[in-house]
Amino acid sequence: MKNLILTFVVFLLADSARAQTGAGPANSTAVFPGVFLGKWKGALQWIVAGRPTQTFTMQLSILPADTAGQFTWQMMYGEDGKDSRPYLLKPVDTSRGHWLIDERDGILLDSYVFDSSLQGAFTVMGNTIVDHYRVEGDKMLVEFFTIKLDDKKTSGKGTAETPLVHSYRMSGYQRGVLQKQH
Repeated sequence: MKNLILTFVVFLLADSARAQTGAGPANSTAVFPGVFLGKWKGALQWIVAGRPTQTFTMQLSILPADTAGQFTWQMMYGEDGKDSRPYLLKPVDTSRGHWLIDERDGILLDSYVFDSSLQGAFTVMGNTIVDHYRVEGDKMLVEFFTIKLDDKKTSGKGTAETPLVHSYRMSGYQRGVLQKQH
């Protein structure tokens, strides 16, 4: 276990150094937001242990906004699109792949470009949500992982050799494949 944690820490340090030099996300600027632009639609499955899987229609529209360099980020759920969330996608530091989703109500969510993916994580009401969007051709893969923070287990000894490790219950998972609309 100590080797697994050490490997993970080394990986994080190397990734951080690569991001600081611009070697990672800088290569992604040609991909993002370019291939993400457009209107996307498909089925999103919501999976919760012990419950039947629910399937919803999800639409995501990413288009140039009125302000140069910004984009609309409008998420719609349900076939009728009544659950509409008109957000803005704003650049923070594109050389490092850092973007911001502005929910226009005071909530700002940091997101980061890696290769052809946009990823972020945020915590709300005791749950951490990790989101992942990846474009492959004319399809966008969408994933949301929900982590229940108050359902935590701690192991380890709290020493330099065997640090404390917290593990959490995954309370939900959503996945979908959206097709680019023409």
